Amino acid sequence: MSARVYEKQIAKEIEQMPKEYLSNLLKIVRLYRESVTLNPAEESFRQGWKEAMHDETYPIADLWAGIDAE
Repeated sequence: MSARVYEKQIAKEIEQMPKEYLSNLLKIVRLYRESVTLNPAEESFRQGWKEAMHDETYPIADLWAGIDAE
């Protein structure tokens, strides 16, 4: 299914929701979105961990080279 079809279905469900529950629905949607967006951070950590375990790292002095920290 295309994203547009899902958007229409979601909109239809929201329209059928009693108004007094909309704030709770919004909280659920936001929590879900936040939990989904955490996956890239986990993937990034796993990649960094893999690199560290395989000694694929850079000296800290090299990382700071050219950065004016003052």
